Order: sequence, then structure tokens, then C-alpha cells
Amino acid sequence: MALSEGSKDLLQGQVELWNQTFSFMKSVALAVALDLRIADAIRHHGGAATLPQILSGIGISPCKLAGLRRLMRVLTVAGTFTTIQPPETSSGGHNEPVYKLTTVSRLLTSDDDDGETSAASCLSPMLSHVLNPFHDSVLSMRLAAWFRHDEEPGRCPYALMRGATVWEMCGSSDALNASINNAMAADSRFLMRIVVEECGGIFRGIDSLVDVAGGVGGAAAAIAAAFPYLKCSVLDLPHVVAKAPSVSNVQFIAGDMFESIPPANAIFLKYVLHDWGDDKCIKLLKNCKQAIPSRDAGGKVIIIDMVVGYRPSDIKLLETQVLCDLDIMKIGGVERDEHEWKKIFLAAGFKDYNIMPLGLRSLIELYP
Repeated sequence: MALSEGSKDLLQGQVELWNQTFSFMKSVALAVALDLRIADAIRHHGGAATLPQILSGIGISPCKLAGLRRLMRVLTVAGTFTTIQPPETSSGGHNEPVYKLTTVSRLLTSDDDDGETSAASCLSPMLSHVLNPFHDSVLSMRLAAWFRHDEEPGRCPYALMRGATVWEMCGSSDALNASINNAMAADSRFLMRIVVEECGGIFRGIDSLVDVAGGVGGAAAAIAAAFPYLKCSVLDLPHVVAKAPSVSNVQFIAGDMFESIPPANAIFLKYVLHDWGDDKCIKLLKNCKQAIPSRDAGGKVIIIDMVVGYRPSDIKLLETQVLCDLDIMKIGGVERDEHEWKKIFLAAGFKDYNIMPLGLRSLIELYP
């Protein structure tokens, strides 16, 4: 699929805006690294350490390994640390990557072997002072404290700080619910015009579509307007559907996507799966598979989400994606690379997929 120059420019503009918007997560990541003394932990291993070695050195539970990997990915892309990917094992797998100190991160160490030299060059106290507002604010959701909290491994930083998940809060807060719905509607107005004009072929050959967690119907409205023969429905929670406007040729259905999904030729998931961990995504995708016919009969799932590092040569794009990943980790979500997507697709019983990049995100056609 070749995008027009106009669409490429718009999508690149979105990358630039999101990079500026989420750049504060670099400060959050650095604040957490200082608080956990990650540079010192790596220094204790001679300047190079694996994630399990870093975990042990900073004294946090192994249940935080995945979170530490995502934090270190941001710090590596930012240049604070560097990484070496070891060769494949004899069985075709990979050993743990090794994280190394750089000139930047050596300025964060406070206990080098040479003592006085280290103390003279350590900038951690100054940086900790400047970054202090990030430690316990809503910007970080107390990420450093979350890394140390191992009593509830499945509890995300947002829930630890607020006492409820963001989705539970939406059910009781009209303001938060409206904010999220307005944000998603604006995103749909921007992106769906490009999708229907540049990738309209994905909707041909199907006569019914359910937009799962489709909010107030922005994406479904764009699809229905472009393809009036297509019967479009939006499935979302009752408190979301209650606020939905009347949309021509779009039906709204109140329900829980983790319970069941109405049958259709295609299921549409725009920026939904990244909100959830693997287990929830697998459960949701299994429900999608039950709702659609076989591939030969036209059944498929259409996903719009990030595929981190799908174009590894675009450094600005990769940096933006990993910053978004660290940010959504605060509410329990994940921005996945292709290997991580493939893992949950196969676990949900799907057999094949196709990825088409769309700027920050990608369009994925998933087949049973």
C-alpha cells in the first residue's frame, strides 16, 4: 500500500506532535532511573548488566521484569544507556540483552571504584532536584513507587495511585468519560479520512462490521459514510453508549466486549488492544473470532494500533512509540512490537495477519 504524499505529510505531522507531547516521559524515565539507582546497579556489574542483574541490584521483585524492560527501552532510545543484543542460542532463541553504561549514564553513578573522581562528576543530586516534580505527580503515576510495590503484581500505577483503574473511574466520572470520548473522536476524525481514502480496500467484500469499544461512533461514522452498503454497529459500555449521538447508518449496542461481541463479517478495533495486557487481549480476540465467519467467507479482524519498531530506521518514530508505551504502562496498557502481536494472535487462535504502516500506528488485518 502506497500512501499519497498528502497523507504522508499529515501522518508525519502527527508523529512530530506526539513526540513533543510525550517528551515529558523521557524526564519521567530519567527520574525513575535516578530513584532506583539503575546506573549504580549496572556499574556494580562492571558497566554492563542484564535485566535480571539490574533487578537484583536495585532490589525490586522479578514480577517487575517486563516493566523494567520497557523503562530501559526508553532510556536506551534516549541514549542514557546502550544495549547489546547477544547472538541466538542453539535452539533459536535469544539470550538476555546486556545494558551498558554510556558517557551520559556514567554521570549518574555515585559509587565508582575511583571514589573521588566519581563523586566529583556525579550529577545525580542536581538532576534529582530538577526532576523531583515527576516523582509523585500524575505525570509519572508514582512509577518509582510502583516498581517497588510487589504485593499486587497485576495492579497498574494508575490504580495504585487512584484506587481504581482508569476504566472504573470513567464509569463514575462524567468529566473523565467525556475527555476520553472527545479525544478518541478527534483522533478518528483525523485518521479515518486517511484510512477510508488510502486503505478503503480493507472494507470491500464485507457487508457488516462491529466497531468494538468504538466510543461515540467517530470511526464507524466515517466508515458508514464512505461505504453506505456496509451495516455498521458500535459496541461499548452502557455509560459510553448513553452519551453517543445519533449517527446515520450506525447502530449503537451496549455491552461488554470481554463477555461477547455481536456477529459480523468484520470486527474493527481502533486503538483498543493497547489498553490491555496480553491475557485480556487474548480473551477479547477469542470473542472476536467467535463473532466472525471463516476467512473464506470473508471473516477478519481489522486492528489499528502501534507496531513498535516496524520501521526501525525512523528514529523519531521509534522514540515516540516507546515514549507512548511507557506512558500507557501507567494504566496497564502495552504498545507491542510485531513479535508481541504475533504471540497474542496465535494464542487467540488466529492463523495469519498483514501489517500496513500508518505513521505512528499500523493497520493490521487479522485472519482466522
